[in-house]
Amino acid sequence: MAAKRRTNTGTRSKTNGGSANGNGHSARRAVVVGGMRTPFVKAFTSFTQLDTIALGVAATRGLLNKLELSRKEIDGIVWGGVILPTTAPNVAREIALDLQLPASVEGMTVTRACASGLQAITLAAAAIERGEADVIIAGGSDSTSNAPITLPSKVTHSLAPLALGKPSPADYLAALSQLTPITEILPRQPKIAERSTGEVMGESAERMAKRNAISREAQDELAARSHHRAAHAIESGRFAEEVVAVETPGGKWVHADGLVRADTSVEKLSKLRPVFSKDGSVTAGNASPLTDGAAAVVLMSEEKARALGYTPLAAIKSWAYVGVDPADQLLMGPALAMPKALERAGLSLSDIDLIDMHEAFAAQVLSVLKMLGSDAFAKERLGREQAVGEVNPEAINLHGGSLAIGHPFGATGARMVTTVANELALGERSMALLGICAAGGLGAAAVLERVN
Repeated sequence: MAAKRRTNTGTRSKTNGGSANGNGHSARRAVVVGGMRTPFVKAFTSFTQLDTIALGVAATRGLLNKLELSRKEIDGIVWGGVILPTTAPNVAREIALDLQLPASVEGMTVTRACASGLQAITLAAAAIERGEADVIIAGGSDSTSNAPITLPSKVTHSLAPLALGKPSPADYLAALSQLTPITEILPRQPKIAERSTGEVMGESAERMAKRNAISREAQDELAARSHHRAAHAIESGRFAEEVVAVETPGGKWVHADGLVRADTSVEKLSKLRPVFSKDGSVTAGNASPLTDGAAAVVLMSEEKARALGYTPLAAIKSWAYVGVDPADQLLMGPALAMPKALERAGLSLSDIDLIDMHEAFAAQVLSVLKMLGSDAFAKERLGREQAVGEVNPEAINLHGGSLAIGHPFGATGARMVTTVANELALGERSMALLGICAAGGLGAAAVLERVN
């Protein structure tokens, strides 16, 4: 499964040229040489003492060791994240420094909510296609366990002048006099809600379930299938080359994902209470959990990969990002982005052998599949006469998805690319389509192709 190292005969080449591909860049192809991730675990469990930088370091170190890639070959790191450390928000550069990579390895951190990891990968691919770099590490990480607790603005405005200026005793007394009542100065629990609408994402999923007539049973069936497939992937060793064990500061080694439930069932899931509406259908069982973890991918120009002796796993053929009104159907983005990525690749859905979709909520996945199969949706939202195509829910996410494996926001895109690239490298499938929804009404998609 892993890219096979042969001989190192390569020399650095940053030439560009050739005809344009589906994304409008040069024919110089960006290929995935390898990918690796940490185990994904429930927030506030095994990785509580590891922040997003430490998790990113663990995933990247594991990948570089696996590939036996000389650090001198690396041009840069592009990293995706959502919960960024306030004192070191450029996680990419911090990873390079912590790994003691050459000082010349530049770093850039990007955020596009849950599509941040894929955003990092497509930015790296674009840079390689343009000839700006030959070898880039791309990925993402997030540690919900280390999310900053926000102080009310009243506290910040009262105390910041004391910390930043040269306050007198009278200034301290004046500031303290403003810190009442106590209910207005207590730290507030982070809330994953849309800034523009105030709606929690689960509430958006609930609305999508009702609007698209997605039953509770169908959601639980999808969730159970995700767990069973992920459990089978773990048991069969399918994830063995994708997951690197991580040692915690306490000396404990974490070897495997912590959220997958092989013994779950539709019957068990059906007993869970709705979380976001009393008469709703979205539960903790058919929604992705808060997760800590990281995933990294090494991309190279195809020319460079072959010169260094690597067999590419897959090429990044096209990608697309879209925005929708968050007050409409917040998580419908993939229904718009996936057709656009297909169009840029010069493909139709019938050309695709493998589909991997981020499972933020089972209701979101099933809603998007309905949209792709709808002629009315195609006419109204895509400007085309016919539906994109029917997708059997059982045909997507062959090894499970975010419902079972978990969803460290910035890492999910790199996890998906790693699994799909490895699947393509097996040689039974040629084209893969990825879809990711994201906060803010964003959608992302990419097409990967097998490299012969």
